Amino acid sequence: MPTLALLAGYFLGSIPFGLLLARATGAGDLRTIGSGNIGATNVLRTGRKGLAAATLILDVLKGAVAVLFGEWLQPGLGALGGVGAFYGHIFPVWLRFHGGKGIATFLGVAAALHWPSALAFAVTWLALSLLTRYSSVGGVGAAITTPIVSAFFFQAALTLVFLAFALTVLWTHRANLGRLFEGTEPRIGQKASAPPT
Repeated sequence: MPTLALLAGYFLGSIPFGLLLARATGAGDLRTIGSGNIGATNVLRTGRKGLAAATLILDVLKGAVAVLFGEWLQPGLGALGGVGAFYGHIFPVWLRFHGGKGIATFLGVAAALHWPSALAFAVTWLALSLLTRYSSVGGVGAAITTPIVSAFFFQAALTLVFLAFALTVLWTHRANLGRLFEGTEPRIGQKASAPPT
């Protein structure tokens, strides 16, 4: 059962909704647009706000559904399903292990596992994104906040999972952080001038 929960979560998480939606609606191949990422922020750079919203919602949902499926298989396996979904989104086998950066799926997993942590994630993400107009700042800030909140609620096992996720998010955003220090990071809705990374 644990292996099934992990694999099911992985394959659910590996569905590249942004890429599929962009292709289906004629918005092009996201890997050749803006930052080259398959997430909602890069979908927004196509000018399709509705498409970006749909991508965000679906990426959140796949994290939550993976957790719920794990729990359905056997109580206590939800976190394992969530781990599979999170890393499946970032390292999808279908795209040669080059996927998204994990923010929306992280939120979905957190929402299904521990709502206070998810609420802190969402508030931090929204606040920092609106204040700075940098999606990367909002995402990284939210990821770092989540294990702190789960630790405050004495959720030791979840804190370890969320800490691993947060460290992974820092790694997936390493290029963004570099551009932030250089002053070349595109703001939300702005077309990226740098080549895909």
